[in-house]
Amino acid sequence: MSDAAAPLSRRRIAIIGAGYVGSSIAYALTVTNLAREIILIDTNEQKAVGEALDIRHGMIGFGSSGIRAGDYSDCRDCDLIIITAGRNRRPGETRLELIPDNVGVMRAVVAAIKPHYSGGAIMVVSNPVDIMTYECDRLMGLPNGRVFGTGCVLDTSRLIWEIADYTGLKPDTIKGSVVGEHGDSQFPVWSRLSIEGIPMREYCENVGLAWDEERRRAVFDRVRGMGAAIIAAKGRTHYGIATCICSLADAVLNQRSTIAVVTTPLQGEYGLRDVSLSVPSIIGGNGVERRIEEKWTDRELDQLHRSAARMREAIQTIKT
Repeated sequence: MSDAAAPLSRRRIAIIGAGYVGSSIAYALTVTNLAREIILIDTNEQKAVGEALDIRHGMIGFGSSGIRAGDYSDCRDCDLIIITAGRNRRPGETRLELIPDNVGVMRAVVAAIKPHYSGGAIMVVSNPVDIMTYECDRLMGLPNGRVFGTGCVLDTSRLIWEIADYTGLKPDTIKGSVVGEHGDSQFPVWSRLSIEGIPMREYCENVGLAWDEERRRAVFDRVRGMGAAIIAAKGRTHYGIATCICSLADAVLNQRSTIAVVTTPLQGEYGLRDVSLSVPSIIGGNGVERRIEEKWTDRELDQLHRSAARMREAIQTIKT
């Protein structure tokens, strides 16, 4: 991770890809007035123009964010570059099945960014996000943590909502994480799940709620299948990740550090290297400034290593 202090933010964001995900991110960022300027970049230039105009025309009274279409030269002097370009999952498809199509897209995007890159964090959203983050980081060659992916940030949000629904409590009283691959080998860190600092098991014992293995499995089966369920119902997911990205963008643009479960190439944490996985991380002006190595159970550590093995197999496919 970089030791250099983040420069004073210009609050300038480039979003590469103006599809459902990219345009939803642009809309969420504009409504929350986080950025001074948002530039939408897409191979379909007219679509980027149309999305930018559509968002802009409804923003009177929502602050001073400016949004426009642009090209890769606009990546210069951005505090944050968000990459959403690539094909989305189809119903019944796993994220790893996107590798053949989306690795080529990522390589083309990085080649187009590099001549204009002058600093700032790069956030990868494109799936499979762990593989895309690994490849983007490798190709950009930036200080550790400058490139990071959204990883399990949305999965973690889904877990917290499931626990909130089960307990009848507000989501902001619940702390927990989904870690590992943003995909089939992800898992919840049950040993760290808590309600206002009270371990989940202890809380459930106090209020008479069941919290056995069967209940935990049922909760996480719903979390893990949520993305596929939404895609089956409406064809795509885009609002959830767009909203989650706002808190990450706030940390980068306003240099207000936050902790979130995002993916970066690990540098020995949890005994792992040369693989990108989601773990709790401190995010600030430089991107991921530190990964937090929590004390997990042996079973949870084993799950993380199994998730890493799965990602290494996928990485090997793009190397060969």
